[in-house]
Amino acid sequence: MSQPDPKTVYVEELFRRIAPKYDLMNSLMSLGQDVDWRTQTVRRAALHPNASLLDLGTGTGRLAREALAQQPRARVTAADLTLPMMQAGRQQGDRFQWMGANALHLPFAENSFHAIVSGFLMRNVTDHMQALREQYRVLKPRGRIVILDTTRPRRHLLSPLIWLYLHVIIPVLGRMIARQGEAYTYLVRSTEAYYTAEQLAARMAAVGFKRIGFERFMFDTMALHWAEK
Repeated sequence: MSQPDPKTVYVEELFRRIAPKYDLMNSLMSLGQDVDWRTQTVRRAALHPNASLLDLGTGTGRLAREALAQQPRARVTAADLTLPMMQAGRQQGDRFQWMGANALHLPFAENSFHAIVSGFLMRNVTDHMQALREQYRVLKPRGRIVILDTTRPRRHLLSPLIWLYLHVIIPVLGRMIARQGEAYTYLVRSTEAYYTAEQLAARMAAVGFKRIGFERFMFDTMALHWAEK
């Protein structure tokens, strides 16, 4: 077996460290808007009764729970590479399956899911095209993919304030709340190095996805992408 690449090891260790405060930090960094983002992500998945859904990079399982809140009869699998993240989120009475999975090598057969959602996964994988190809492979024909993640912000009048928020406020919150300032500095760097919304849409098209759309929000620092197989 090949050794995991350094970025994968680093990211997994990073999320292991921030797992206990992950949900709280997301709420603080988003000014409480993360609840609405999850709602919109699941709505874009257009789940029907008995639909099979994969919440990939599930973290603490909040998208999986939102899916069951919107469609209680859905069959939900919550998968993540980082076990401590899932342990931090696991609750008694969860009505979905938890499992370990690497987004670059999904342990599922072709055409397994009606929909795949992810929150803050894609910018952290080492091979974005491979992650998209794997999701395309395990989706059923006409299945839907929905990606919630940061996006590289466009330059406009608010750019200085956005820079201050990303480079000062988020690391300070990381140090104060999670005791992990370096980890949240990495998250800022990964956002600025990630694709623009248009670039990610183009890569989704290159894999084969159709009917691609996206929406920016949070002063152009966040984006929601959706498409069909």
